[in-house]
Amino acid sequence: MTTRPQRRRGAALTAATLSAALVLTACGGADDSGDNAGGKTEKTRTVDAGNGAVKIPAAPQRVVTIGNTDLPFIDMGGKPVGVTGVAESELSLLPEGQRATFEKATNLGEEVDLEKIAGLKPDLILVQIPDAEFKKIEKQLGAIAPTVFWGLDTEWKELADAIAEAGNVKDTLGRQKADFEGRVAKMKQTYSDVIKNTKFVNLDRYASSDPGTFVIGDIGCVEIAQDDVGLNFPKAAAGADPLAYANLPFEKLAELSKYDVITYPADAKGQPTEVFAPVVKTNTWKALPNVKSDHALGVFCPGNNSYGAVLRYLESLDTALATLPAKK
Repeated sequence: MTTRPQRRRGAALTAATLSAALVLTACGGADDSGDNAGGKTEKTRTVDAGNGAVKIPAAPQRVVTIGNTDLPFIDMGGKPVGVTGVAESELSLLPEGQRATFEKATNLGEEVDLEKIAGLKPDLILVQIPDAEFKKIEKQLGAIAPTVFWGLDTEWKELADAIAEAGNVKDTLGRQKADFEGRVAKMKQTYSDVIKNTKFVNLDRYASSDPGTFVIGDIGCVEIAQDDVGLNFPKAAAGADPLAYANLPFEKLAELSKYDVITYPADAKGQPTEVFAPVVKTNTWKALPNVKSDHALGVFCPGNNSYGAVLRYLESLDTALATLPAKK
């Protein structure tokens, strides 16, 4: 139920090279032995990531997040010193405390400035951007601080585990995972009959959609409803593009009567999102039997790339499913 999969932009480059002095400043003059200027051995550990085995501080204190690592790290209680640009549409969905944490960090913008990163003197850099973009800045980032990278094909649960491990926020992740597993188990039990006997379809619409069109959404939060909870939603055939890539004219809404329940994107108050509102205003939508019988459910999805956001989605989905009229 997101307006796009939660894999944001890449990070462009504004400082292609760094001076030696700047690099030394950023790295604090530490060498590969792990001995600092005071002669004390710095505790390190090694993590495996998309860019290989990386030696990082055992308890990093100054973390810079780039690309899709910003919000998951903050969601797990991390307090980055630098973050990349996040759209207001995403920031507006964050809990107040998380937004405050994001805004307190230095905003590196959509185009990542390497000199600005170096000036923050990070001891760890977390990155998820397209592979090709990372290759352009991999050496420069590594010269500033240990850099841990994941490609865009990393599944969200795997990414959460990896960020928690590298960023030393595993305690919060453990609690979130327990809450997630408990919520999913309870929903499977509560809605066992719905899971077995109900045909769902998830609709979506993007800010970039052509006027008069919608999509059958099979990416984003709906994947959790489908794969974890077990609800029966249509999805693309193996190897095919997601259904969500195909714009459909509003006239096609009439074909949705073959499904028992429609889900669609709603805001935190349960109202259709601004982008999806044109769909619910059509006469075709209003005439659908699933709509007339209160089998059209608005569900709030604040994100699908971290456990905290997914838990908020599941709470909304649970509340929506509870409103379904009992079958007679």
